[in-house]
Amino acid sequence: MKTIFIISLIIYLVYINIISTKSLHMLQQNRYNRGYRYIKWIIKNRKENFLNLTLIFFLYLLFLLSNNLISYLPYVFIILTIFLGYVFISNRLKENIKIPLKYTSRIKRLILTNNIIHLIPCIIMLLTFDESALPVYYFILGLIAYLNLFTLILINFLNRPLEKLVALHFKREAERKLKSMTNMKVIGITGSYGKTSSKNILCDILNVKYNAFKTPANYNTPFGLMITINNYLDKYNDYFIAEMGACKKGEIKELCDLVHPTYGILTKIGLAHLETFGSEENIQKTKFELIESLPEDGIGVLNGDDEKQKDYILKNKCKIIWIGIDNHRVDCYAKDIELTYKGTKFNVKFKNLDKEYKFETKLLGRANIYNILAGIALGHELGISIKDLQSAVKKVSPVEHRLCMKKYYDINLIDDAYNANPNGCEMAVEVLSQMPGKKIIVTSGMIELGSKSYEKNKELGLQIASHKIDDVILIGKEQTKPIQEGLKECQFSEEHIHILNDIMDSFPLMQQLKDGDTYVLLQSDLPDTFNEK
Repeated sequence: MKTIFIISLIIYLVYINIISTKSLHMLQQNRYNRGYRYIKWIIKNRKENFLNLTLIFFLYLLFLLSNNLISYLPYVFIILTIFLGYVFISNRLKENIKIPLKYTSRIKRLILTNNIIHLIPCIIMLLTFDESALPVYYFILGLIAYLNLFTLILINFLNRPLEKLVALHFKREAERKLKSMTNMKVIGITGSYGKTSSKNILCDILNVKYNAFKTPANYNTPFGLMITINNYLDKYNDYFIAEMGACKKGEIKELCDLVHPTYGILTKIGLAHLETFGSEENIQKTKFELIESLPEDGIGVLNGDDEKQKDYILKNKCKIIWIGIDNHRVDCYAKDIELTYKGTKFNVKFKNLDKEYKFETKLLGRANIYNILAGIALGHELGISIKDLQSAVKKVSPVEHRLCMKKYYDINLIDDAYNANPNGCEMAVEVLSQMPGKKIIVTSGMIELGSKSYEKNKELGLQIASHKIDDVILIGKEQTKPIQEGLKECQFSEEHIHILNDIMDSFPLMQQLKDGDTYVLLQSDLPDTFNEK
């Protein structure tokens, strides 16, 4: 009996590793439970998370009712474990996983701890093996498997001291490397949205004269900056452009203490991550941590059209360059803007120059003009000629998934699938409305807006209706209820509202809805943690 029990334990440990892949995946996507995001995901998806393995308990209990069936328990346990493992794998293969689990060093350490934690009860059971206690053994193992999502919280907590030591090691390496690069200056970029676009635009602009390097992709956390510094920066870089993200107060300051920026760009302050920040005031103060970390001989670029930037009392004596579109009492502003489906043209006026200068770009949308203006203003301050600035702006390429024009067969796809925010959504809908031909929007709404979530998503529905979009494809019945309310309030035809659970189903629907020259805005494709399937 003990031999078959050992076999059942081996199969059980394999099963635990299989089902842990989803728990680890969600833990990773929820930033390793920063701001209790992982716990919130468990609670939000409680029905799916707590009903999927109840079958195993009911079947166990049937066997626990009769001592005569104890000898069959190991075999039943093995069969059930293999069956549930097969069902789990089959269901995972059917899921539309947008961002797969990345087996980083941190994830590998979590897997190791996970195995150790699950080995402990198995070893205890083997050392104290008693055949009559089999029902208790299997009940305990089944309960541990059932609570796998919560076990990961414990494992993540246990690994925290180790992760701090690993982070400290990489931090010291990064600090030593930055200290040795005496000729390189750091430019920090933060804001509620537009950080990545602004970073890419600025890098393209600076590279017409200097050797600038930017953080890749969304490497905007302490680890992301450390990896970038340690693995990518070299002695030939003149400027390091560091994108800085945050979910709570103090996180931008932490990044600034690591890289010590001389220059800083604040895009716009909005409601992104309001749920984790707790208040709009906290968001405002956190974003200004960048500007207030600059040295007195540093330069900050602020948006004169953003009330949250204009109203802030800055605790810093560094030089500030103001940019704007509506506000002409700034140092650098755009005027005579021509927005078309082919790109954008505008004139730029510098406060200290008499002449206006014509700029044109392939980028779409008003928000990108702000991002370009920030790059122009700082580039001009750093000695780049107007002619070179004009040339650089003309060559700037769209950022992937941020108002990027693509072709999907004969459909013109405006890819704005990166997580949306209120201002970004409004701008994207405006861009779609300027397109010729039929207009379709695919959206799953906005997330992490806390108490403002319903209000802002309903406003999105109102905006869509007011811009005369032809068809609306909503992803997630529950997630998009506020958008549905906004559309209905404006008497948007229900025949042209299509509700799906999987974004992949929207592509064949686009083909059915298209009519001649068709433009589709693919907006806010939510991460796997928000799947309603």
